[in-house]
Amino acid sequence: MFFSFRELLSAIQSYGKAHQFILQHKLWKWILIPGIIYCLLFFAGFYFVWGYSGDFVEYLTRLLHITEWVQDLENSWISFLFILVAFSVRIVFVFWYFSYFKYLFLIVASPVFSYLSEKTEAILDHKEFPFSWSQLGQDILRGIKMSCRNIVYQTAAILILLLVSFIPVIGWLIPMVGFFVESYFYGFSMMDYSCERHKLNMSQSINFIRQHRGMAIGNGMVFYLFMLIPVVGWMLAPSYAVIAATIDLQTKRLK
Repeated sequence: MFFSFRELLSAIQSYGKAHQFILQHKLWKWILIPGIIYCLLFFAGFYFVWGYSGDFVEYLTRLLHITEWVQDLENSWISFLFILVAFSVRIVFVFWYFSYFKYLFLIVASPVFSYLSEKTEAILDHKEFPFSWSQLGQDILRGIKMSCRNIVYQTAAILILLLVSFIPVIGWLIPMVGFFVESYFYGFSMMDYSCERHKLNMSQSINFIRQHRGMAIGNGMVFYLFMLIPVVGWMLAPSYAVIAATIDLQTKRLK
């Protein structure tokens, strides 16, 4: 079977447990601070992506002399089509930004999420993890490497699915498959914080999460759906996903 439905359901239910955990232990500052930073970075990034994508389209059309060609035709339909294509190109840039900004934020906020995952497990197990600046540096470096690895793999998977989508009938299923693929990689990132803390190297972490891909998909699915809710979802999703993954992994033996 591609993944365990029981693990997927458990990962989804862990969000409810995460919510109760946050209320019980008053962790709202660890939810709101990363959430506010996420929103600020997102809107700033969106502003630059939208602006520079327009500059790129304009530069490309001038370089290829498309603008002059359209003006010479003096055809309203051609002009409308040109505007529509230019707008579509900018939308593609925005969609790519939406998809990969989450990874960029996970890289930037990896110290916070690593600490949040550690704090969650410390409360659950009634123990403390000693703080180390050198370990924090290693955690950040590993988080960057893992996020870059996931970006490459997710991009490759999306490109393959894009090609397959042109096949009749089979192509109809591609949007759903793409949703599961993105969910897997998002959940992967959330689970890796716990794997990292339990001294699993990148190869061991990858193998462990593959064996429990149902947990990764379930966690990523809720995270993905959260992100569809403007502002509120963006603020809550990352921290909730990290805590939910940490709680869910308490039932597994990390080795």
